[in-house]
Amino acid sequence: MKSATVESLRNIRFDRIVQDFRNLDPNDPGLWPVAPRIAVLVGLFAVVLGLAWWFDWKAQGEDLEQRQGEEVRLKDEWLSKKRQAVNLDEYKRQLTEIDRQFGALLKQLPSKTEMENLLIDVNQAGLGRGLQFELWKPNSESARDFYAELPIAIRLTGNYHDLGNFVGDVAKLPRIVTLNDVAIEPAKDGSLKMDALAVTYRYLDDEEIAKQKKEKAAQAKAGAK
Repeated sequence: MKSATVESLRNIRFDRIVQDFRNLDPNDPGLWPVAPRIAVLVGLFAVVLGLAWWFDWKAQGEDLEQRQGEEVRLKDEWLSKKRQAVNLDEYKRQLTEIDRQFGALLKQLPSKTEMENLLIDVNQAGLGRGLQFELWKPNSESARDFYAELPIAIRLTGNYHDLGNFVGDVAKLPRIVTLNDVAIEPAKDGSLKMDALAVTYRYLDDEEIAKQKKEKAAQAKAGAK
């Protein structure tokens, strides 16, 4: 079989094929020899394939890649939702626990009417330890998302242990009070002087929250102009 193929290739006269291409009549392709006809058909077929790829298949290929990428994205999204559905009960339990903890923390924030009692408790915590208040200066209240901060500059004098017990008593209050920027230095009479910024917190009522949202919306609208 192999020797017959080699023999057939040897019998092909390439000079005659070249001569066939030289004597072509472009006005009468029906009389062209076989080799030029085949060559023209192959060329036309290649041109048709190139035009089809450029004007149609290329866009289809890009669209196919896009759809394949979308398929992968949808599969990932489906798997994510499936995991959420499987763990839905656990998510609900966690959400309930978060709501409970948030409610417990919120209860530690006094309302506007309870703020005065909280300040009295802080004052009594110092007096109860035998400390002397040299400064009690409430600063301006600043509102946050759902709560407000009231910083109070305080200065107390007393011995080391009484100051430490006062800090512990403030930490044990049922309402949240933090002592910031604490500085202790000796006083003239041999005792210690403590300067601190006591920050108390209270939650905003519905009316205050609505007012705050209205003011933020007005500021955003003014900034957009």
